[in-house]
Amino acid sequence: MLDPHVARTIRDMPADLISLKVGINIVALATFRLRTFGPAVHGFLDTVRDGHPDTPLLLMSPVSCPALDVTPGPTTMGPDGKITALGDPADVARGALSLNVVRDELARIVAARRARDSHLHYLDGRDLLGPHEAHDLADGLHPTAAAYRRMGKRFAAHAFADDGPFR
Repeated sequence: MLDPHVARTIRDMPADLISLKVGINIVALATFRLRTFGPAVHGFLDTVRDGHPDTPLLLMSPVSCPALDVTPGPTTMGPDGKITALGDPADVARGALSLNVVRDELARIVAARRARDSHLHYLDGRDLLGPHEAHDLADGLHPTAAAYRRMGKRFAAHAFADDGPFR
């Protein structure tokens, strides 16, 4: 949720590596608009970097969630036990956040910051769990145990590869 106290906690704790996954709860709860999301991400990263200026940091966007990929939140649980987005996709043009908007904004932020922060990296969450694996979201939002294992393996393969951010 990009809470400042969380950023300060990360800043003040020792860390050899930092990974952050940002976006799904922000969209599901409709807590930001595009105008406020980018500055909140920058502020969070600035605070973390105050304590860890050279620590490898991997910023990940949300995994696929068909209910929210193009439709903004907030969300509710439908009668079938599956998540349903209540937002209007047309509102994205007016600044509402969908997961696709969040992914694009996070990628843009990392690309802009990399000019002065070579230890900052980006991973599109769909590389961990893509749209073709939506059947592994038990309630349309939360991955199954098997999906979490697969995501963990994919994360490790990416992050700790010979050319990965944590090498």
